[in-house]
Amino acid sequence: MEFAKEGELVRYIAICSILLVIVSVIAVPSIVVVLSTYDTNRMADNQSTVLRGEDITIKVYMHEINQIVSMNLEDYVKGVVAAEMPAEFEVEALKAQAVAARTYAVKHMVIFGGTGAGEHPGADVTTDHNDSQAWYNETKLKENWGTNYSKYWSKVCTAVDQTQGLIITYQGEPINAVFHSTSGERTASAKEVWGFDYPYLQSVACSWDQLSPRYQDTKEISLAELEARLGTDAGIMATAQSGGSAGVVSIIDYTDSGRVNRVRIGSKTLTGLEVRQQLELRSANFNVKAASDKLIFRTIGYGHGVGLCQYGANGQAKQNRDFRQILTYYYTGTALKNIFGS
Repeated sequence: MEFAKEGELVRYIAICSILLVIVSVIAVPSIVVVLSTYDTNRMADNQSTVLRGEDITIKVYMHEINQIVSMNLEDYVKGVVAAEMPAEFEVEALKAQAVAARTYAVKHMVIFGGTGAGEHPGADVTTDHNDSQAWYNETKLKENWGTNYSKYWSKVCTAVDQTQGLIITYQGEPINAVFHSTSGERTASAKEVWGFDYPYLQSVACSWDQLSPRYQDTKEISLAELEARLGTDAGIMATAQSGGSAGVVSIIDYTDSGRVNRVRIGSKTLTGLEVRQQLELRSANFNVKAASDKLIFRTIGYGHGVGLCQYGANGQAKQNRDFRQILTYYYTGTALKNIFGS
């Protein structure tokens, strides 16, 4: 197009400049907003897909083969429930165990902000029950369950599937979902066992575990073996020779949950937890008496006593309490949350 006059050309350039400014000020930011909104929505959709999907991966250190294996989180939880709780338990008890096991896993998973398996870089958890949660594969379960494998595995899968994605939280964060076999009268607080106070790991009464085969135990230990385990500096034999076996041991005091806090054996003062560990007792809830050349320890309960009592959970389930009631009883002031967002 040709312009007849120079003035018209100037006016045309001016109009184009104004239009360019309008486009820069109004249109471009609008496009940016649209694109930003699209990108944000796309990221949100991707995140939702990850959190709602059934392919969340957990990295498990298999201590038996010294190798890290990646697996589906829900499959991992099934292996933990099968390893940690008797499959003949009530389904609601198995559900409670499933949620506790999943919570423990999520608490440690790096993708959820956890610190992983500590001494095993790259792993979230291990299969060593001394460090983490036990986990059994199909071969091990068939060996343990024999002809009951199909029935028990179906039961475990039901418990895990019906609680899919659920974890236990305190003030919105996953808890340290510790558990034990048999509490015996009361559970223990985390503070009395490990020295760290968690508001959701407090001592609560438990009367549902009395049918546990591990509720009571008696163990006799000779004075000679006692000195071998605790060391000659304990002066056990010397104390027995001077004052008789009755003077060898004396419980000093107890914790709030009724477990032994401190006990004198020979010339040594030990905590109840130290005695439990060094003498391989079932719990720190014990009494002891002397008899000629030995001590007789009678224990109540099995395990550290903190958090979920497994036999107590089964006892509650037999009284028609569901897994939610069981969990919120043993973990004080907690709530349940679904990591899949539903």
